Amino acid sequence: MEDEDISHHYDNSHRAFLQAFMARGTMTFNQAQPILAAIFTAHDENEHKKGNSDEEPEVTRPEQVTREDFESYVSAVSAAISPFDMEIRSITHQVSKERVYSLINMTSDPMTQLATLRSAEEMAFVRRVIDAMFDRYNSPRMEVLCLDGMQANKLRTAPRNEDGESGNGNGAGENGSQAVGSLKGLKSSEVEQVLRGLVDEGWFERSRAGFYSLSARALTELRQWLVDAYNDPEAGDGEWQRVKFCEACREIVTVGQRCAERDCCIRLHDICQEAFWRTRKERVCPRCSTGWTGKNFVGERAVTETEAYQRGRRRSGRGGGRSSLVEDIMDGGEDEDEDEE
Repeated sequence: MEDEDISHHYDNSHRAFLQAFMARGTMTFNQAQPILAAIFTAHDENEHKKGNSDEEPEVTRPEQVTREDFESYVSAVSAAISPFDMEIRSITHQVSKERVYSLINMTSDPMTQLATLRSAEEMAFVRRVIDAMFDRYNSPRMEVLCLDGMQANKLRTAPRNEDGESGNGNGAGENGSQAVGSLKGLKSSEVEQVLRGLVDEGWFERSRAGFYSLSARALTELRQWLVDAYNDPEAGDGEWQRVKFCEACREIVTVGQRCAERDCCIRLHDICQEAFWRTRKERVCPRCSTGWTGKNFVGERAVTETEAYQRGRRRSGRGGGRSSLVEDIMDGGEDEDEDEE
């Protein structure tokens, strides 16, 4: 883009970009290109109408928007919203490797932000799902950190404790949340609607295999909340924790590789591991020196790469009836090291 003033001064074009950002919550460079192209085109047309330019306005194409344009607008908008306790943070997507930018409200609890458009029953369900991801389906034996639709549906109502009252379970439910004994829970159709909404809003992602996990946006906004809710602050250095970070980029790992030693906390994103090992003479865990095979997974592959799951796929043909098998594997009914029958 030729008009340098737009890159250096906050004006209506930046306000338009901020509105687009607020409407989406997150944005990547590729997503921003057509938005900025439309903004640049409108700006040039306005300048021409004002008589500030002798040249005929040109239509800016998305591919003409450079990363420098995008970063300039992100920087300008971030500086403008800083006095309002908001900022733009970025994280690299664990699978696509795209840089995802999120608009963050720094003054309110991230879970409060998530609850803005949801009922108490829906938010209680969301917390149970996140509890399941980081507690029930996350152990030294198997770090799945996701669940499928059938497993999520079983969380539509709160479990009952020994006194017969509803509870929130572990993790986030124990961190100051109010009692939910009066909540009735959700219907199965409502569960599907909530999950679809969480995916559409960019909080959850749904894989081809049907597993739901936290998105890049959620991992950015909920980062500190997840650590506070699920990690033990009194645990010693190197002790196993539920929320773990990539040894290379220091971001949360919910998809990637793990050390073969179950009690070791070293984890790597798939997208980080090539550069990480390039600087080392041998592929051994930097903490416990266990050989790094690249066959110990974090995320849905902790289930889908097991012999039990592969046998289930072969037996079920097109995939019918796999949900109960998935739950058996994740709950420990089938061991990931089980030999082929």
